[in-house]
Amino acid sequence: MEKTFIFGHKKPDTDSVTSCIALSYLKNKLGDMTEPRVLGTLNKETDYALSYFKVDVPEYLNDVKLQMRDVNYHKGFMVGDTAPIYDGYQYMIREGLTGLPVVDKSKKFIGLVTMKDLSRMFLNATSSELNTSYENLLQVLSAEEICKFDEEINGELLVAAYRSTTFIQNVMLDASKVLIVGDRHSVIEYAVESGIKMIIIAGGGEIKEKHLEIARKNHVNVIRSSYDTYHIAKLMPLVNYIKTMVNSYNPTKFEDTDFISDVLEINDKLKHTNYPIVNRQNECLGLFKITDLSEKVPKKVILVDHNEKAQTADGIGEAEILEIIDHHNLGSITTNAPINFRNMAVGSTCTIVYNLFLEQDEEIPKQIAGLLLSGILSDTLILKSPTATEKDREAVIALSKIAEVQYEEYGMELLKAGTSLEGMSKEDVIYNDFKVFNTNDKTFAIGQFFTMNFDEIKNEMDDYIHTLDEIAEANNYNLIALYVTDIVKNGSYILYNKKAKNLLEVAYNLETLEQGHYFDGCVSRKKHVVPVIMDVFE
Repeated sequence: MEKTFIFGHKKPDTDSVTSCIALSYLKNKLGDMTEPRVLGTLNKETDYALSYFKVDVPEYLNDVKLQMRDVNYHKGFMVGDTAPIYDGYQYMIREGLTGLPVVDKSKKFIGLVTMKDLSRMFLNATSSELNTSYENLLQVLSAEEICKFDEEINGELLVAAYRSTTFIQNVMLDASKVLIVGDRHSVIEYAVESGIKMIIIAGGGEIKEKHLEIARKNHVNVIRSSYDTYHIAKLMPLVNYIKTMVNSYNPTKFEDTDFISDVLEINDKLKHTNYPIVNRQNECLGLFKITDLSEKVPKKVILVDHNEKAQTADGIGEAEILEIIDHHNLGSITTNAPINFRNMAVGSTCTIVYNLFLEQDEEIPKQIAGLLLSGILSDTLILKSPTATEKDREAVIALSKIAEVQYEEYGMELLKAGTSLEGMSKEDVIYNDFKVFNTNDKTFAIGQFFTMNFDEIKNEMDDYIHTLDEIAEANNYNLIALYVTDIVKNGSYILYNKKAKNLLEVAYNLETLEQGHYFDGCVSRKKHVVPVIMDVFE
């Protein structure tokens, strides 16, 4: 079964993280294979919730772009460096390949052999050097073992083509020579007495016992093939180790984590048809043919707490979205096929997931109940937000019993954990709970930070405004604002990039809007902020 990733938005808040963990638990109980993931660093509030209920932080997911590992390339297609060239050639013919990765005994990639290399070798063969093994010779020549003294066979190849007397008188033999000969006993006798490296007897010829005794004495390797001399000579270039064909240049290869888009860009320049695939340890995994791209397997994903393209994982257009669970307005994400889309007008995604447990009649464990409770309390400000519904309240009552906590007390501690500025930079505060929105080709971003003491931020307001200006400029945002929500006063202070001043004045119908302006009752980004700003852009 293929794994499905479940994740929330890029700037994870408590609701998005806890809902993806709980939904993954439910899906797996129902027989699916899913993993919860996060697209960014958790804020202090979410850390507090996971730590309180002793739940591990989900792994980070950088993107869902198509990678080489998502392509059905030729996995396991490779040849060992000590295999004969013949094996590589047969492999390519059998599988219809024009190239084949060569690996060492640890499967480390050492080079690529192509049909073009083989053709060049046959056409330009001038070397008579052998660099192979006894076993390779037996295999390629369909030979039988007569005498064996060496595993490695290295030497200069000779063929006894002259008349016996001419050969004996004119050809010097020594331990560096390998001789192909028929049943020419005088030549065989001369060869074994000379102590050559190997004799290859062609045509299934006989070798006299007295010559075998000399061969054993002088450690001469002997094999016998049923092939004739001409056939053996033609096969000899193919008995060498295939590593002898590996060139010194470093061929283009790709890691299994490389993005397909990057691979295609490189291929547009190189125009090759085959590329070795390796892992980060340079271990060969197989061979990729450009035609393999027709068999892509996109990553399967389920989105929670968002349905905006700007808020989701990079490469979402290359993934297969199976389902969306959300409580926001409909966004910009589209799919190629119908999906399950659960969108409810409730204060938290966790409320929807809680109801999914009820629908499936699945028991909710204490830890999962605690996480679902945390998400609802966070998104509804302990049920004080105008986004809180009766369904949220029902879920909180039921989940607090299972989690064995007093929700008002726990909720206050949860929110307090998220209001601490200790160790946080200006960027950390802005990005603590941050979402990007697109409408009519305009892009704006809203950050929200909960506090019990606005003075901590007010005292450094100029620095925050400067940071907002820099972020807006770097990301080409038409507007960026930070809403600092006072959970005691039940309202929000606004800080914004300077260029957005006129837009916000129109949005709030104010003649003048000053930095740090307080909006009483403004606590929900979804209800009190985003609709107001979207109206201006639209």
